This record gives sequence, structure tokens and C-alpha cells, in this order.
Amino acid sequence: MSNLLLLLLLGFATGILSGLIGIGGGIIVIPALVLLFGFSQHQAQGTTLAMLVPPIGILAAWTYYKAGYADLKTAGLLCLGFFFGGLLGARIATGLPNVILQRIFGVALFLISLKMIFGK
Repeated sequence: MSNLLLLLLLGFATGILSGLIGIGGGIIVIPALVLLFGFSQHQAQGTTLAMLVPPIGILAAWTYYKAGYADLKTAGLLCLGFFFGGLLGARIATGLPNVILQRIFGVALFLISLKMIFGK
């Protein structure tokens, strides 16, 4: 199977999971790009952020909004914070060695998984 088709399938599966349970870029796409496609951690993170720039989730968000499950004020504030936080985070990340960035990412996923599994 060509990389083009695999990338389309990865995006499709991630879109399903994002719409279904709100996960995607950080949990699915970044590890897949690193482990399956040989991307560096920096390339995977940058590519995933670039994927999010266009209104990829607009239809899923609109569906949630129509059902009364999207708080636009909160989303707007999160977006504003994400806009500036993303800039700062990217500047820090691009200055780190790849191995350090991979370890930070792995620790973050590990801690999140422990909280999700054992938290209240």
C-alpha cells in the first residue's frame, strides 16, 4: 500500500477518533508518523500542527454544537490561548534535541494514560 493511501487512512481513522472521543493529533498521528513513517519527533509534531491549521474539525465541531455540546465562548478562549501557547511551545520544541523531545512526549502520554486509567 502506498504512503499516500496509508496517510489518507491514518487521517480518516484519526478523524473518526477525534469526532468520537476527542483525541487525534497528539495521541494517534504523532506516534504513527514517528513509528510507521520514520518522521523525527519534530517533523511529526510540526506536521500534525499543520494538519490542524485548516478547519479539519469544523464538521465534527458543528455537529457537536448543533446537539448543544459545544461551548463557543470556552472554545474561543481555548483557541486564543492555544494560538499563543502553540507559538511558545513550538519555539521551545524546535530548540530541543529530537531524543529529548521524544522523551518529553512519551512521559506526557504515560502520565495522561495513568490519570485516565486510575483517576476519578
